Amino acid sequence: MSTALESYINRTVAIITSDGRMIVGTLKGFDQTINLILDESHERVFSSSQGVEQVVLGLYIVRGDNVAVIGEIDEETDSTLDLGNIRAEPLNSVVH
Repeated sequence: MSTALESYINRTVAIITSDGRMIVGTLKGFDQTINLILDESHERVFSSSQGVEQVVLGLYIVRGDNVAVIGEIDEETDSTLDLGNIRAEPLNSVVH
């Protein structure tokens, strides 16, 4: 896993956490337990009745045991999204 994450350093990534949150930011570092350091990060809060709210987090650490999915964001495509008009149900927590 760490080899795959090295290619994401200094790139914009989306993290889905095991409690259903989506955090987007620039991956600055990680360790052997997949603890992640994100810079310029924000949480995207989804709602079925309103647009996507973006909560600024800044420099943020995500514990490795709370990471469900990591993926690179295509910044060009992401910048064209109208998050104010996107409606979606919030994600549920991961059930083990």
